[in-house]
Amino acid sequence: MKNYILKRILLIPLTMLGILIINFVIIQFAPGGPIEHTLAKFQGINVNATAKLGGAGKEIGYTSKYQGAQGVPEDLVKELEKQFGFDKPAHVRFAKMILDYARFDFGKSFYQDKTVGRLIWERMPVSISLGLWSTLIIYLVAIPLGIKKAVTDGSKFDVWTSFAVIIGSAIPVFLFAVFLIVFFAGGTYLQWFPLHGLTSDNWENLSWLGKIKDYFWHITLPVTAMVIGGFASLTMLTKNSFMDEINKQYVMTARAKGLSETRILYGHVFRNAMLIVIAGFPSLLIKMLFTGSLLIEVIFSLNGLGLLGYEAIMTRDYPVIFGTMYIFALLGLVLKLLSDIAYSLIDPRINFESQS
Repeated sequence: MKNYILKRILLIPLTMLGILIINFVIIQFAPGGPIEHTLAKFQGINVNATAKLGGAGKEIGYTSKYQGAQGVPEDLVKELEKQFGFDKPAHVRFAKMILDYARFDFGKSFYQDKTVGRLIWERMPVSISLGLWSTLIIYLVAIPLGIKKAVTDGSKFDVWTSFAVIIGSAIPVFLFAVFLIVFFAGGTYLQWFPLHGLTSDNWENLSWLGKIKDYFWHITLPVTAMVIGGFASLTMLTKNSFMDEINKQYVMTARAKGLSETRILYGHVFRNAMLIVIAGFPSLLIKMLFTGSLLIEVIFSLNGLGLLGYEAIMTRDYPVIFGTMYIFALLGLVLKLLSDIAYSLIDPRINFESQS
């Protein structure tokens, strides 16, 4: 196992290099870079989340290689090129980026007077809070529920919970979030929870107990929305995995020996059935940390990494785009490795070294 872990660790830099190359090439051909974005603002063109700078440039005409550059002093365009680093060839910019990223130096944001590392560090606690609490609650709810459904397969409990699970998986997460806001956050009905932010304005002046209460008060609705939209697939995965194990020969043998159902279920079936559930942990955590929390962060005005990456894409803030993408990919690879280690610890029969 040690050799396998060492190989996986050594492959992480090569994988990250491949990811950076692919994304860098894609960015070079993506329409509407930061210079076009700045020129559009200079021309007084409304640039929003759905605006296409290419279309704006065609409306006003241009002679420069940058769309929307007509009427803009050439010196200003060159100054923008120097400011954003586009006065250098692409291969030079990429080589510098690789050397900087090897030192975890992600550069400085184009539009915010902060380094990308500082922006990520400031936004990280919000995404971690949403992701960890959501993942923890999803596992605490989905695994016991899936086991219960497997044991009582075909019963009224199984039918009604399956109906609830299907409804939960069919409704988008953001609809749950809007529903919670309308009913519990000062919408049409109750005003039990705050509408935005992770803490109150007077959080620094609160006692340690008051800070804990205030934190959970703010995070209740966002985490609830993510849990409702995320536990359905894990519940059904747990149920199917346990049902598959319950029907195997070793379970029938254990029953023939007179072992109790509880001992059979948790002493024999549980370890084997949980393998496939553990395999999905990295993808679920990454989803909760980043992609799954994006709309939740927007709806509840939470400044997390998902919202940071989305804003960077809309404004063509390349350093922030590459920095957040780098962190996402690195965390995904590390979590996948931890998942494989957990595999081998739970079931010693699994030997990754022989497979590799």
